Parts: sequence; structure tokens; C-alpha cells
Amino acid sequence: MTDTVLAFASIEEVARLYRKRKLSPVELTKLMLARIEQLNPKLNAYITVTAELALAQAKKAEAELFAPRGRNTRRGPLHGIPISLKDNIYTKGIRTTAGSKILKDFIPEHDAEVWAKLQEAGAILLGKTNLHEFAYGVTSNNPHYGPTRNPWDLARIPGGSSGGSAAAVAAGLCYGSIGTDTGGSIRIPAALCGIVGFKPGLGRVSVEGVVPLSPHLDFVGTLARTVADTALLLDPIFVRGKAEPNLSSAQKFSKRANKFRLGLPKEFFLDLVSDDVYIAFHEAIRSLQKQGAKFKDVSIPLLSETEEAGNHIAWAEATHYHQQAGWFPAHSADYGEDVRARLEMGTKVSATAYLQALETRNKFIRRFHLAMTEAGVDALVVPTTPIAAPLIGEESTPIGKANHPTRALLLRLNRPANLAAVPALSVPCGFTSAGLPVGLQLMGAVTDEPLLLHIAQVAQTILPVLQRPKL
Repeated sequence: MTDTVLAFASIEEVARLYRKRKLSPVELTKLMLARIEQLNPKLNAYITVTAELALAQAKKAEAELFAPRGRNTRRGPLHGIPISLKDNIYTKGIRTTAGSKILKDFIPEHDAEVWAKLQEAGAILLGKTNLHEFAYGVTSNNPHYGPTRNPWDLARIPGGSSGGSAAAVAAGLCYGSIGTDTGGSIRIPAALCGIVGFKPGLGRVSVEGVVPLSPHLDFVGTLARTVADTALLLDPIFVRGKAEPNLSSAQKFSKRANKFRLGLPKEFFLDLVSDDVYIAFHEAIRSLQKQGAKFKDVSIPLLSETEEAGNHIAWAEATHYHQQAGWFPAHSADYGEDVRARLEMGTKVSATAYLQALETRNKFIRRFHLAMTEAGVDALVVPTTPIAAPLIGEESTPIGKANHPTRALLLRLNRPANLAAVPALSVPCGFTSAGLPVGLQLMGAVTDEPLLLHIAQVAQTILPVLQRPKL
């Protein structure tokens, strides 16, 4: 196995090599650090590389895994696996900038709960990834740390706000990453970078120790190259009921598409998409149908109201947090222009508008679940984004004869899952004519994360296999 092939191996393959003692955690960590040193100057995926810590953790993992028989310790499939964390997730003793100038020297005194759990599982931290400032945007064009670039085309954005995480995973600079998602910030970069991005449902993964954006809409989730890796990465941080199995066991179900009843929303999701995305999406649907998946048209109420409600909640809550922290407006000059403008918009959201947005959210949650129940579908299937990766600095994007704000386009199909507080996953489903990845989004009901992973796993075996980006 060449170094490049090893860099893109699955978590399961790496764990198997460890068990056979054909590879050590130290060797693998050194390979990852070498790739980061070589490729990060091009991609700008990492803000902070924790080389010394990673090697120390790798040596510890090696000692535990390779101890004499009977004395070795295997903590699980993530033991000795090098990963990354979005740089708004607290790491004790390691700076956590949230992509901002304001927190450029902030060093937390404790770990976020998700990182504490991943350490218990034996994961190795390679570093903290770049993001849109304070996770408040979808481009990862960061004014303080520089733009993150898409591995498929360095002139294009990787999406955001978890853009550094997605670029690092797609480029083989880690085996998975933890990101955050308030309006699509995991799924958007996953789609644009050709990987899998999973936003769990409400209460499934702790947000403790994560710099907040909008508490009613914030979620912590995963970015990985395959659905199987997604399940393995999510398992240690996932809050499950007593009777619920590990998420990785979802991969052991019958891998037959004819078991699935999938809903195609009649409204909203296909009203505004590019030709390339439309073609790739429908080719994916046809491929699933050929394998026996059943599709049904579904009407989801209140979709047209999700944009305004989501904006009013996010604007008001983000501004309130930054005011409480003492950063805004006292340090307005230290924000990037776009984030500062959104914080200023938050000051203009009235109390009644905010409360009405929360009422709309509550109605949407109820109506979303009722619509899925009445239709009898396992999940909804929609495009992840209406467009493929735009150019860096491209503020508007043409669809048909009209130009549309790029930010609004990328958020459009993702915000509903945050407002409904349901699990949602993006899986690669093809390419545009220019060779850029396109994502297929699955949305499920609350507590349906295992089912969603099962559907995505089957879909990934049917849909076109993405090649590695050529860097």
C-alpha cells in the first residue's frame, strides 16, 4: 500500500492493519503530519497543527495496542486514528480561535465534551481546522487566517462554515473531523468537497464546550469520506437510548435498496437548482429506483417560511451571545466585514419577530414529522446544495438567466433540517460537467440516525464512486 493509498484508507482498514501489526499509529501519524506540511500551504485547511501532541498520543496508542498479548488495550475502532477538530471546539491547552481575531490567543482550560469522549476512544488530534469566522458563514473565506481552498479546485471555496474540516478530510489530511452545523455548515462543505457530512438530531451530540452561534439551531456532527467511517466517528460522541445499538451496527443491516420508502418533497427543494445539480440528483434517484427503492411525493408545510424564521433566530441569538461576551459592539473593528454586518442585523430583530420565529420553528417541527408519518416514508431525499462549489469571492451565482446571492443559495436547502431539529446527512452522488462534486441530502425523523446511516450506506454502494482530488 503506497502512502497516498494509505492516506485515503478507511478507518476500518487502518484498524485492521493495526490488528495485524502491519502499521503503527506512530507511522500513520507521521504520514498525516507530512501530508499536512506538504499540502496545507495550498489548502489552508488547518489553523493550528498539534504535531507534538499527535505524536505523543500516537506513541501512547501504540503502546496500548501493541503490548504483549493479554496486556494490550483496544479502546475501539478509533484507537490510534488521526482526526481533526473544527477550531470552535474547545481543546484544553490548545488555542481555540473560532476563526476570529478576537479569540486568536484564547486557550481553553477544559475540553469540549465531544473531544473528551473521542480521547477516551483513543483518537489522535492532528490539529484544529479553519472555518468561517465564528462559524457565521458558508464560504470559509476567512479574513484573519486566509481562505480555505477546495481540494477539487483550489480557486473554489470548500463551503462552510466547517470548510477546513471538509477540505482536510477530502484531501487525505485526516481520517475524519468534527464540525458544527447551524444552517448547513457540515453538509454544505461535505457536498462541495465530495465527502459525507452528518448533522445528528436534537440532543444526540453535546454542544458543551463549543463556541455557540445560535443555540436553537446549533448542532455538532461529523465529516468523513465514507458512511461507515461516519458511523465509527459518531459512535463515541452519540447520546443513545438504552435499547439503541451502536451506530456502526447500522452498517450490518440488509444492504438492499428495496427496503426503503423515500420521500421526494413536492415544493421548494427543486424550485431553484442549477442544471448540473438537477441532472446529478435525478440520475441518483434513477439509480436508487433501479435497485428497488420506492419513492413517493411528499408535501412539507411551511418550507417557504423557514428562511425568514431561521434568519431571525440566528441573527438575534448570535448578536446576543457576542454582546454577552463583551465583544460586540466594543470590538467591532476586529470582526470581518460580513460577520460584523450580520451582528448588526441582529440588533434590528425585534422581540416580537424573534418570538414569532420560534413559534414558526415549533410549528415546523410538528408539521414536518406529521407529513413524514402520514406519507409513510423513511427519509426525505433532496439535493444538498443547489450549486456546486463557487469561486472564492463569488458573491452571486447564476441559475438560468438570473443571479442569486451565493450565501443564500448554499443555505437554502440545508436550513430546514436545523429548524426541524432532525438528523440530516449529505452523501456524494456525482459530478458536474466541470468535474465538481454534487451531494445528495437525506433527512430523517428524530431518533432515526441509525436508519439514515443505513440508507446512506446503501446509497453509497449504488451511486458513483468519487475519485480522490488530484493535488
